[in-house]
Order: sequence, then C-alpha cells, then structure tokens
Amino acid sequence: MNLKKVKSLYDHYVLNTYTRVDLCLVKGKDTVVEDTSGKKYLDFFPGWAVSGLGHRNSHVIKRVNDQLKKIIHVSNNYYNELQGELSKVIIRNSFPGKVFYSNSGAEANEAAVKLARKFGHDSGRYEVITMEKSFHGRTIAMIAATGQDKVKKGFEPLPDGFKHVPFNNISAVENAISDTTIAIMLEPVQGEGGINIADKEYIRALRRICDEKKLLLIFDEVQTGIGRTGEVFAFKHYDVQPDVFTLAKSLGGGFPVGATVVSEKYAGVLTPGTHASTFGGSPIVAAAALGVFDAMEKGGLLKNANRMSSYMKKALLELKGKYPVIKKIKILGLMIGLEMDMEDAGEIYTQCLLKGLLINCTQKNILRIMPPICVTKKEVDVAIRILGSVLSSLTGR
Repeated sequence: MNLKKVKSLYDHYVLNTYTRVDLCLVKGKDTVVEDTSGKKYLDFFPGWAVSGLGHRNSHVIKRVNDQLKKIIHVSNNYYNELQGELSKVIIRNSFPGKVFYSNSGAEANEAAVKLARKFGHDSGRYEVITMEKSFHGRTIAMIAATGQDKVKKGFEPLPDGFKHVPFNNISAVENAISDTTIAIMLEPVQGEGGINIADKEYIRALRRICDEKKLLLIFDEVQTGIGRTGEVFAFKHYDVQPDVFTLAKSLGGGFPVGATVVSEKYAGVLTPGTHASTFGGSPIVAAAALGVFDAMEKGGLLKNANRMSSYMKKALLELKGKYPVIKKIKILGLMIGLEMDMEDAGEIYTQCLLKGLLINCTQKNILRIMPPICVTKKEVDVAIRILGSVLSSLTGR
C-alpha cells in the first residue's frame, strides 16, 4: 500500500489526535527503518524509546514466537509463569520488592500514585509533589500530575492532589511539603521536558527528605529505564533507591507494557481488589520483556550504550564548535538533548527526516536524540554527518 492510500484510510477512520508527517514506516531492523517507498532511515528516536534496543530484536522475537505456540492471554485471577519469571529478573536488577503490570507508562504511574494515596489514606495524606516540565502520561490524573500547562488545556477541571515545583530545586520541594503530602514523584531525566538531568545532590536530598517526613519517593523511569542512560535503571546513577519506580516503553521491546516496581516496605499496600489491569503482564508481553533482558545480558548493550554515549558526546561537541547555534549539549547515556539557540528548531527535525535521519524536537528548541542502544560508530557517524549538513544549510556556515 502506498502512502496516499494509507493517508486516505487515516483521513476516513482514525481520530486526528497526532501531528503526523508524511511518512509511513513498514519495516525495521535494529537502527534502520524503511517506508512504503522503500526509502531507509536511521531511527535515532525509535518510538519515544519503545524500540530502545532496536527494531525486531532477535531475542524478543524468539521469546514471543515460543510463547505464541503455547498461550496468548491468561487472566490475572490465575498464575502466569512468565510474569513471575519477569518479576524476578526486574527485582534482581533493582532492589527487593514486587511488581505490578499494566499496559503503558501512564498506567504504571497511575498505579504508583494510587499506592501512595492508599498508604497515606488513614493519616489524611494524599498530595503528590511533581516537577515543572515533567511528563507522566495522558490519563486525566497523569495530566494533572504533569508539570506542563499545555497538556491540561481543555480538560479542566482536573483531579486535585498534585503540586508542581521547579526541577533540581530542593528548597522549592521543602517549601511545598504540607501536612497532606504523601509522595514526591519525578523523572531522573525529564524527557519531553527537554532532557533535563537531575543533579546527584538533588536526588540524594530528596531521599533524605522522604525518609525524614515519611514520604514515598517515586521515580518515573518510563523513558529512562532499560539501559537508556547507560544503566539498567537511571536511579543507579545516584546511589539512591526509590520506594517505587515505573517502567514502560523499552521494557516491552515493542510490545505495550507498564510496570510499577514497589520496594519491600510498601509491597503490601495494594491488596486484592484495590487495583487491577485486564491485560497487564500477559504471557506474550512478559515473554517480550524477558527477551529484552536476554538481549541486555547477552549482547553487551549497556557497555555499548556507554561507549556510544562517549563517542556521540565527542562528535556533538565538535559539531557545537563549528555551529554555535547549538547552545548546550545535555547527555546521560544515549538520552541526548541539543538546546538550540533559536525560537523553533522544528525545521532542523524536518530537514533531518528528509535526509534520512529520524530525531525529535521538543519544547520548540530542544532536539531530542535517543538512538537504540545497539547503535554502532558507523551509524553515529552518518547521523552526525546528516545533522551537520542540515545545520550548514540552515546557518550558511
């Protein structure tokens, strides 16, 4: 089917809730995708990190194919051996606790907030402090939790119980805490907010405050989890353990999944009947996620992510020296933001796409670059060459 026919189907039958470009992807392998015309692209923004290990990872495919021959769905009223196996792997890579499964990052964050409220209910505590420029999902509660007005417009009145403070500002957090506060929730690296990286001192201070005030510390690792920052989970950069953290995106290797990981101390808060998810942790999704961990452990992907992070940082610094329009480079692992000295960097995104490089533009002036963690030096070189040629044509340098 050609692009014109695909667009016609969308025009007639699909709700117009996204700003789409004229591109229909039909094939993908590792870092390369292909459109309906056969044109290939380097995908350095693979589905908001959903394909964080690359497209069609062989370990994921093997696990899913094996499971398809057995059973596709099991009700959560019964036991599902793969869900138990996956939980063991997640806990082994994080800290002692238990896992609840859902279908998306928004749902994983909803579960975390519900757990916090349930824990604080008897003492009258329910409020969650979140950060300005945060992004926690598109459900009604999660747009209320998100610290960006643009996602809230038109959906008022929103649920109360959320308070937003500036990111990386510990005094603002301290001043916001009240008798009704039960938790502090944040992304260790804000993604949609512009690749804003939490300071180590800030995270450690949050842990101290939560301990002193008996608050839950919740990390939204929907985008930072599963190797994106060079660690399996971003909280490992800070030598701090959250009470709860959430996962989605890369965890499923392309399949829809959400996970809320709860430390032992709070693992008994949600009891039968207090929370549920019909499709959460299904055998197929659990198989895919186990394939993701297979790939991480057997493919040396964390080491590669760190090597390629250093390689990209060096290349981007050279690019910045040549093109001062790059104002700032923000990078942790392969989560990269280029702050551009321009009001709108959307044209850079568009020109890169036309030249065969898929990236993202957020907050109008931040180029967001998140290649699969299987990326190679050769592919980085191609991406830098394309970005450089676009900057050259737009700046005349």
